[in-house]
Amino acid sequence: MDPTQRLGDRRWTELDGWSGEPIVVIPVGSFEQHGPHLPLDTDTRIAEAIVERAVPRVDGAMVGPTLTVTASGEHQGFPGTLSVGTGTTTAMIVELVRSADWAAGVVLVNGHGGNVPAVDDAAEILRAEGRHPLVWSVRRPGDAPRDDLHAGWTETSVMLHLAPEWVDVDAAVAGASLTARDLAQRPLIEVTATGTLGDPGGADAEAGRRILDAWVDDLIESIRRWVRSTPGT
Repeated sequence: MDPTQRLGDRRWTELDGWSGEPIVVIPVGSFEQHGPHLPLDTDTRIAEAIVERAVPRVDGAMVGPTLTVTASGEHQGFPGTLSVGTGTTTAMIVELVRSADWAAGVVLVNGHGGNVPAVDDAAEILRAEGRHPLVWSVRRPGDAPRDDLHAGWTETSVMLHLAPEWVDVDAAVAGASLTARDLAQRPLIEVTATGTLGDPGGADAEAGRRILDAWVDDLIESIRRWVRSTPGT
């Protein structure tokens, strides 16, 4: 990626009075167990990959700093998981977007389902203040199994495309079959000893490429609609 499209590579003097002002696109990941076969930073890697592929195709966009430790309380009890909770994640996003008033706008690209309440609550607070961030979250592909909630077919396929060297295919096992509503009722460790929800069996890199491409295309179209409908962007 062109280094000029990474906010962290720029100097403040390069942004002062910059024509059009940048749209800052921030990956929102997590640091939590992803079964016995995927790394702890899977959601972060996926969110960053989506952003890095989308930004070059959006005029005036820049890759902002990644939020790597967020709301993963449902994974409490699994070694390696780090979480700051929903309330702190909400507050962190609110303050982050407030601090970016120098920019044309902020896009939050969320790679973790457990962050949805936090990013939605933050967006509501910010909109009430007159700010207009765009919140975009990954969605289960239409051809994915219904119980493909965590470390299953979708995430395993995407990681086989992005970083196959970090996927331990031999350790992948099917986990509990739950709905999102079920998951909200009980800690994950009580329903799956492996941390997997769904079945990673049959995952493959080509499916992961198609899924990632579809997410990138959807994000780009969402940003373009948001720009057209939001004054000042």
